[in-house]
Amino acid sequence: MAYSTIKYDVSENILTITLSRPEKLNAFTGEMMAEMIDAFDRADADDDVRAIIVTGEGRAFCAGADLSAGAKTFDYEARTDRPDKQGNPVQADGSINWSDEAVRDGGGRLTLRIFECLKPVIAAVNGPAVGIGVTMQLAMDIRLASDTAKFGFVFARRGIVPEACSSWFLPRIVGISKALEWTYSGRVFPAQEARDGGLVSAIYKPEELLPAARAMAREIADNTASVSVALTRQMMWRISAMDHPMEAHKIDSRAIYARGRTQDAKEGVVSFLEKRPAVYPDKVSKDMPSFFPWWTKREYN
Repeated sequence: MAYSTIKYDVSENILTITLSRPEKLNAFTGEMMAEMIDAFDRADADDDVRAIIVTGEGRAFCAGADLSAGAKTFDYEARTDRPDKQGNPVQADGSINWSDEAVRDGGGRLTLRIFECLKPVIAAVNGPAVGIGVTMQLAMDIRLASDTAKFGFVFARRGIVPEACSSWFLPRIVGISKALEWTYSGRVFPAQEARDGGLVSAIYKPEELLPAARAMAREIADNTASVSVALTRQMMWRISAMDHPMEAHKIDSRAIYARGRTQDAKEGVVSFLEKRPAVYPDKVSKDMPSFFPWWTKREYN
């Protein structure tokens, strides 16, 4: 499938999704949202994809929402160019149907899709990442940054609020105090502050960023069982919000029991004892355990 706002490239089991509107600093649009969601759908369905890298083309990662619509940028009712517009939530009596699909935030649609992804996701932040440019990263697993990167949760400076489910993700990643500091002030800060605050894992020179991201993705792709990684990703994200460690114990137990019966587990042990690289046969597309998914899908209502 050809995309207009992103590039999709699979090489040696690593998918690189590149935000590709360099003349607009990769500013986010409804079309980009739809294309990124489709890209993650494709990645989950493709057993050849073992890890995903998301980066930006040119000098920016993503400068945030495209503001070319001016004052009506965030006024969904006034916009006629949103591809995700489903209808009019304003009812005959003037009240708003808050459960209408047209109320939904496009950034949140994307981060929810990334949250559900079965492949590990690495953000390679090559330049400025502001607004949705940074909040989309929060649903990714590992964030690496160029020393030219800058970050900004600028919503209060635009008269809106944090979006893309960032009020759920950001405090879990950096803690509530740092999350509030960054979102209250709305200021743009450098990569080193993002590293110090726990938002990114490491900082690289621009020319070293993508090689570092690929090396990390390569380590995952070459040495791990894809079904185990898919389960681990969902276990870590979902169980962290549960109210008691017993809930983790239930899922851990089921996953260990299910995985222990597979050829993957046998291969993992035997290859270790024989001191050779493992070749894991199970595929995410057909070999997830019968208890998966263990959660009830959440609907927008």
